[in-house]
Amino acid sequence: MDPTFQYHFPGGQMLTLHSGDLTRQSVDAIVNAANAYLQHGGGVAAAIVRAGGSEIQTESTAWVRSHGAITHDAPAVTGAGALPCKFVIHAVGPIWGEGDEDRKLSAAICSALRTADQLGLTSLAMPPISTGIFGFPRQRAARIFFDTILDYFRDHPTSALADVRITIIDPPTLNDFAAVYRLWVDQNPEEQS
Repeated sequence: MDPTFQYHFPGGQMLTLHSGDLTRQSVDAIVNAANAYLQHGGGVAAAIVRAGGSEIQTESTAWVRSHGAITHDAPAVTGAGALPCKFVIHAVGPIWGEGDEDRKLSAAICSALRTADQLGLTSLAMPPISTGIFGFPRQRAARIFFDTILDYFRDHPTSALADVRITIIDPPTLNDFAAVYRLWVDQNPEEQS
């Protein structure tokens, strides 16, 4: 990706807006845009199971059976099957129109970052959660992503999570995130090293 879309935090962490296939990211973990019952039938979730294998769905079903439905604040973690990463962090974003969507999306993003930190990971790729079949407006979601990640690293300046990639395969979504990113960087120049 163009270095224009790399944002460096004072603690050494880097946020990248990345064009590409989430299932091909060589990172410690990827984030799945999941539903509360981890039924991976469509969108990003289905692509992850297709690429990683049915064991991801099997582990997800076992997780829900043991722990119950997942929430915006508490994602699930499974293995990654045949994917080029170690873990899949299953985060639930809001469905547009259900109420309190901004807070729920921020919680899903923050909880994925926190879970990656708890696992001792150094790299994480996440999709634009809720902007597909859940209908969250893309530019609004982009602003929440950037603000939430900034707030997380302000609160956790020594986080070992050095590489965070927002990974987007869909060109219109990538264009919307890039447009918001340019404005956001202009408003947060003091954070860059």
